[in-house]
Amino acid sequence: MSASPPREDEVAALKRAAVQAVFRANPPILLVMGVSGAGKTSVGKALAQRLGWAFEEGDLLHPEANITKMRSGIPLTDADRAPWLAAVAAWIDERRRVGEPGVITCSALKRAYRRVVIGDRPEVRLVYLRGARDLIADRLARRSDHFMPPGLLESQFDTLEEPGPEENPLIVDIGPPVAQIAEAIIHQLASAQQQSGPIGAAPS
Repeated sequence: MSASPPREDEVAALKRAAVQAVFRANPPILLVMGVSGAGKTSVGKALAQRLGWAFEEGDLLHPEANITKMRSGIPLTDADRAPWLAAVAAWIDERRRVGEPGVITCSALKRAYRRVVIGDRPEVRLVYLRGARDLIADRLARRSDHFMPPGLLESQFDTLEEPGPEENPLIVDIGPPVAQIAEAIIHQLASAQQQSGPIGAAPS
């Protein structure tokens, strides 16, 4: 009597275990970026849960003054974002110091912002959640549990500088369900590690 083929959830669990083993010697930090409404928190939490890694919601690192401005529909300036980006970088550096992996969300819309939070940190891998403006606007219109009002989405897209090949991002479409997106990212991570070695290295 032949054995039954492994279930889909069993295959996914084996894949996650393999990824955890691959990264045990060089624990990475994933920076999940995208405009407001792209699903950074949902995807970041799903990744952290599946991999057993620490998670940080980058929005919670904003100074209270920034949150007040955003609640009022006022776009943040680069000066406003500076202490927030420093806090994100500090969280990343603490994970590096203790040698443990992690997942943190951060809109990181400009290349200059990404230079602050990633810079020359080879352990950090950028994950860009990319989606159509109409889809994200619809999500924001239905969201009521966040301080970012839908009216600021236009300013987010105006500010956005999509990561280029030199930043070696993992680019993921936000259309599928969160669980499917998380599994796709895990698969890409494993493939990239096998092909290019250290987590932040660009492919040769």
